[in-house]
Amino acid sequence: MVNVIINDIAVRVPEGTTIMEAAAKAGITIPSLCYLKEINEIGACRVCCVEVEGESRLVSSCNNLVYEGMVVHTNSPRAREARRTNVELLLSQHDGICAICVRAGNCKLQQVANDLGILCNPFEPDLPKIHWTMKFPLFRNVQKCIKCMRCIQYCEKVQTLGIWGMAGSGGRTTVDVTHNRRIKDSDCALCGQCITHCPVGALRERDDTMEVLDALADPEKITVVQIAPAVRSAWGEAHSLPREMATVRRLAAVLRSIGFDYIFDTAFSADLTIMEESKEFLERFTSGELKDYPMFTSCCPGWLRFIKSQYPQLTQYLSTAKSPQQMFGAITKSYFAEKIGVPPEKICCVSIMPCIAKKAEKSGHVFDTQPEGIQDVDIVLTTREMDRLIRSENINVFSLPEAEFDSPLGIGSGAGIIFGATGGVMEAALRTAYHTVTGVNPPADAFRAVRGTEGWREAEFDLNGATVRCAIASGLGNARKLVQALLSGEKHYDFVEIMACPGGCVGGGGQPIPFEQNDLSDVRGELLYKLDRFSPLRYSHENAEIKVLYDTYLGEPMSKRSEELLHTDHFSWEMPLSLRLQMQDTEDTTIQLGSGQSDFI
Repeated sequence: MVNVIINDIAVRVPEGTTIMEAAAKAGITIPSLCYLKEINEIGACRVCCVEVEGESRLVSSCNNLVYEGMVVHTNSPRAREARRTNVELLLSQHDGICAICVRAGNCKLQQVANDLGILCNPFEPDLPKIHWTMKFPLFRNVQKCIKCMRCIQYCEKVQTLGIWGMAGSGGRTTVDVTHNRRIKDSDCALCGQCITHCPVGALRERDDTMEVLDALADPEKITVVQIAPAVRSAWGEAHSLPREMATVRRLAAVLRSIGFDYIFDTAFSADLTIMEESKEFLERFTSGELKDYPMFTSCCPGWLRFIKSQYPQLTQYLSTAKSPQQMFGAITKSYFAEKIGVPPEKICCVSIMPCIAKKAEKSGHVFDTQPEGIQDVDIVLTTREMDRLIRSENINVFSLPEAEFDSPLGIGSGAGIIFGATGGVMEAALRTAYHTVTGVNPPADAFRAVRGTEGWREAEFDLNGATVRCAIASGLGNARKLVQALLSGEKHYDFVEIMACPGGCVGGGGQPIPFEQNDLSDVRGELLYKLDRFSPLRYSHENAEIKVLYDTYLGEPMSKRSEELLHTDHFSWEMPLSLRLQMQDTEDTTIQLGSGQSDFI
């Protein structure tokens, strides 16, 4: 243990503790803009600098360790002056028009500047000028970037993609796409984790809220909206709504008051996905097709983009089942359109998703079942965009009573709800696979071993005498480790679930951003498991509306019509290969690429 004094407070902490951590233990907050524990501890912003007695220079508190007898002053005149100057210099190269910034009120730079009492800036503004495409789902405003390097470090260390890097030199140094690439030509998975870890508004999703408002105002359009399972775990955070009040039925009431004609639950199409994916797994497992490599889930478009750009040789092992979002769109513009007697082009299908990769997915023609020019899903809003839409409509979310979903696409099981948490897809699929093989339901929590917050988990289950080896990974860095273990022969599994975002969809790149950068995926995920636990319906195959859909329209899972509407060919679209693959000698590789070009990019 080490004894230190911080602002005249004696603190005793373990050896190896940073000054910032020691101060926090004493109840003293040291401001910072760039710090992310164990990810970005480089002291780039210099805002956390403090004065240490005996040291000639100020030291950054985020990456300097305490020592016995250290005396620290976090707010001495010298430290305060340096902190203020550093922030003023940052503001001189920052677009400070907060009124039209997506992070207004939730911006660390804004908070630090306000706390320092900076009311005017002695430095002349000097904003860089770099253009960015407005069409790509991820948008970057270079004039708001403070060069904290959080996006660079998180993408490299956690997601292992290295999309972001430093460009330029001297005063013109900035963050940009690595290797002089355009973002649309990179192997970006669109996980959106760079957005959720940016302390300012330099990164955000492409805003599509005006498209929704235009559709709502069009008397010729029938607006149908689906709410993803993970959205219910987080949507109330931006409105300071307690979790017990921020129910999905209250959200349904909010969306109805905005003017949507039909409100449905993506948990319904998650159940539909399970019917198809579990049947597909059983067929591939029993046929021996998975003797070399497992079947991978295909619900996460960030994961699809990752495997297509990093390990395209494994494309054939992806489940051909579409994601719940795309299955919902296909059923809405076929089965549902017939039931209400309107042509599919009259329906505007809107998704509320915790993800920005879904914006790219809905634009991929390989996922559509309608004639050319008609998309199954028309517009995708992130949870954050939906929250902004609610505020723009001046809706008092506290005063609205709960409302029910519409029928026949509004009932989802607990198995469909846990899709939003890492391991949830695997658990839901195994529940139904077990019933398919044995004819009886397993205990609803029989496969809970796949739950957990570890980035890579393993489990084995007995399926009527056959052992099924399963693995679950969340976060693309963990996905890479798992895939490399498979390719090297170190591991062998039969069924693998991958989610691009740590914690699964609950920690998605389109979810609300906590002000203190706390990881809320555990809390959000536990809420989904609680909803499953208390759900009267816990198995996808027992969903009455799913049964009617198969009895009257689809026939059975993996039927000809199901294949046409609910499955896709992953070889028919391409991603820019990672630089690692581009540099390989093509004569020495066995990479199989599709021949079609897709706007899934």
